[in-house]
Amino acid sequence: MKFTLSAAILSLAGLVASTSVPRQSCPQASRFGLLSVSPTTVKPGDNITVTVDLNCGITNFGIVPKHLDYTIEVPAASNNGHEPPIVLARRDFVAGGANTDVFTVKVPFAFYFAGAPYEVALRNTYPIQGTDGSEVLIQGGVLAGLTINV
Repeated sequence: MKFTLSAAILSLAGLVASTSVPRQSCPQASRFGLLSVSPTTVKPGDNITVTVDLNCGITNFGIVPKHLDYTIEVPAASNNGHEPPIVLARRDFVAGGANTDVFTVKVPFAFYFAGAPYEVALRNTYPIQGTDGSEVLIQGGVLAGLTINV
């Protein structure tokens, strides 16, 4: 009887705890933003539109950006050592406005390698509270694929 009563109490406690904790309505992987690029196949000089939805990170994780840095990169595993990140934009984020960032930019006339797997990288720089209460800036990021025809 003790075991059955204990199990019932623990089950009830678990149910109460699960209903009192707010559930995340978005995957943790999207906490730094949902990044998309259009079009995804381009050549140098073409315009691309970059869109980032920051709602999940702001609403569910409290990640409010200060800066959003965008680059074109080749993943480390595929980089031949001669493909540094190419800066597309650094944008300051204004808290309290729209939870999105949308802009159009030209693909720079940089040196690209045919067949390299390029990505647009977003680095979301946001503040946390340091051990002494001061602001500490940290970064998280997401990627979106991009094909560059050279």
